Amino acid sequence: MAVGRRGIRILVRVTQVPPQPDQSLGGREFVTPEVVNDGSADRSTDAEQNEQVTRPTKLIRIASMVRTLLEEVRRAPLDDAGRRRLREIHEQSLRELEGVLSPDLQKELDEVVLPFTSETPSESELRLAQAQLVGWLEGLFHGIQATLFTQQAMAQSQLQEMRRRAIDPGAPGMGAGGPTAPSGYL
Repeated sequence: MAVGRRGIRILVRVTQVPPQPDQSLGGREFVTPEVVNDGSADRSTDAEQNEQVTRPTKLIRIASMVRTLLEEVRRAPLDDAGRRRLREIHEQSLRELEGVLSPDLQKELDEVVLPFTSETPSESELRLAQAQLVGWLEGLFHGIQATLFTQQAMAQSQLQEMRRRAIDPGAPGMGAGGPTAPSGYL
């Protein structure tokens, strides 16, 4: 899935997954996202092609966890052990993110996120680091949403064009089965 701040193309194909024998659908449909290349990436710039998210569901889980941690840090004061633990979690989150991001997005993230300067960062340092990471992830998601919206609009436009061509094949009349151009025969 291509993502980033620049106009990047994203295409996610969702396929149905049959339930396991011991599972009931219960009126719900099980789906699994599958990242596909629709060929439009060939028309995009090199920068767009290099900004990829390999595991979008993992990215979403990490982002949700980071946001929850930020809320917790804002609510309650942390002791030294809590601040050290939160630092470890923050650094582990960054490592996990690097595993799902393309090299270009990893580089961008590395440029934005600064390392902690002490073994036990202050609460304000932790809040800033978490807020910064949440902000970057939200920007990433906004880029994904904007790209999906653009792709959806393009697909709808193409569908309308195909329908128009099917109705009006370009002949003076309507073509197969409909009125045709006048001829010299009765």
